[in-house]
Amino acid sequence: QVQLVESGGGSVQAGESLTLSCAISGVSANTYCIGWFRQRPGKEREGVAVVDADGNSDYADYAKVRFSISRDNNKNDLYLIMTGLKPEATGTYFCASGPFFADHTSLSGFHDWGQGTQVTVAS
Repeated sequence: QVQLVESGGGSVQAGESLTLSCAISGVSANTYCIGWFRQRPGKEREGVAVVDADGNSDYADYAKVRFSISRDNNKNDLYLIMTGLKPEATGTYFCASGPFFADHTSLSGFHDWGQGTQVTVAS
């Protein structure tokens, strides 16, 4: 059974940085596609960035410049480094895994989800 546990969220000021972590168990992170998604207040869940088993990544346009996704296959961990945060980044951030490559827009391709970690960016 796959389990994903996010951590690292918090409250920051605009312009500051946060690093989110996701501990993955029950599956080899080297085998599955894993990614970060978010749900902002009043909005639908959306993709942030994903990384496949070969280390290839795919980002949402808003995340391409200031966000960075990485995975540690030895620890089965996933990370999201977010810099220069803006208030519109406020939301709950989730990590998820899926059996095949899916880009950041293909939420249905990710079958297992964590509970999320809250990110709040104050202006």
